[in-house]
Amino acid sequence: MEIILERNLVRIRADFETIAAPWMQAYIRLHVKEALFLPSAMLIFFHKAYAKERELFIRQLCSYHAMTHEYSESFYLRSILKYSEKPIKIELNTPEERECVGIELYACDATTVEVSLYAPNAFIMAYLSAQLDGYVDCLSESSMVVTLHDERAKIRFERLIKKGHALHFQLQYQYDTLFMQRFYDTCFDETFDEERIDTMMRHYSILECHIGASQDALKRSYKKLARVYHPDRVYCENREIVHHYTQKFQLLQEAYTALHIVS
Repeated sequence: MEIILERNLVRIRADFETIAAPWMQAYIRLHVKEALFLPSAMLIFFHKAYAKERELFIRQLCSYHAMTHEYSESFYLRSILKYSEKPIKIELNTPEERECVGIELYACDATTVEVSLYAPNAFIMAYLSAQLDGYVDCLSESSMVVTLHDERAKIRFERLIKKGHALHFQLQYQYDTLFMQRFYDTCFDETFDEERIDTMMRHYSILECHIGASQDALKRSYKKLARVYHPDRVYCENREIVHHYTQKFQLLQEAYTALHIVS
């Protein structure tokens, strides 16, 4: 484990075993609702309401670090306490060590989804419920029921299941054609296998629309994004930037064409 004191940040680089330690997990779960999740990292901001918990965490952190590195605990404690109100960034330094978590999605109807873990996991349930805050109707250690009535709610749900990771866990969502039929009101039929479903979801994501969006919504989004990413609108000598915009524009065209043909 490494502790790096930066100008406006306390950076903690740790392996899976350290992040999974009870004292670390207790602090992470305390802040799971307001934390910012990044690829292989979690950014926790200071809150006065949790000042005591943060000080306890810093003391535990310094004790653990001193023990594993045979350094002076008091030295680290004095240094880090000066940063007690700075954001703390916890990073997984070995992403390949992520533990896989299986999550099954079952659509009761077009607005109600049951999310179930194959094995109870307090952190993952706290993470999922925090990401869907405001839409959770029922919650337990291994499952929850969410109600997604409007387009915004469905887009938020789709973004969540596309992330596929939460700090030290790899999330594997499982769903079938029946889920797609119910949740998206027969947007997919029995001829769609898993590969075709993933491709279709990717097309909707490129166009920044929820799955099953109307042709009018797809057209509006396509025109808006095309104006932004059209290569003729890029005035830059950097070839990489021009290439990025060109690729993005091509993907927009492919996605819009594919979805237009399907519907």
